[in-house]
Amino acid sequence: MSMNNWTDEELTSTLKKLEAWRIQYRGTGWGPRLWLITALLGAFAISTGVAFMFLDGVTALSLILILLGSITCFSWYQSEKRKKVNITYIEDITKELKRRKRQKAKSEKEARKKGEGKKTSDKKQAVQKASDNKEEEVTKADDVSDNKEIKADASGKE
Repeated sequence: MSMNNWTDEELTSTLKKLEAWRIQYRGTGWGPRLWLITALLGAFAISTGVAFMFLDGVTALSLILILLGSITCFSWYQSEKRKKVNITYIEDITKELKRRKRQKAKSEKEARKKGEGKKTSDKKQAVQKASDNKEEEVTKADDVSDNKEIKADASGKE
């Protein structure tokens, strides 16, 4: 599932829900500890059922112990797997949000640079126009003085 198409609001709401779940799961209460004890009891039930099968033969009690122990251990395994997936998902969401913030800051910075670039280019153009005008005035003055010299040279030759 790609998070690139999600909006920022969807990402933050999902992140908040997963963080609430994480806090609940990490709670200081007995919940996580009891769940681990239940898993250990399930493993003990499986081993007891197998031992009873070897000692007493196949009975309904040993099959029920193995079945219930297997269900308990499978439930514990699925919850641990879900916990790891959710924690990874939380990390992915935070990375995506950080990436979007960096990308947004970078685009804003580039926009500011472009805006400053336009301002500086406008300033450069104004300065260049002013210097071009001065150069034109100087060249006009030089042309006028050259014309006077040419006229003076022409009149001196005559």
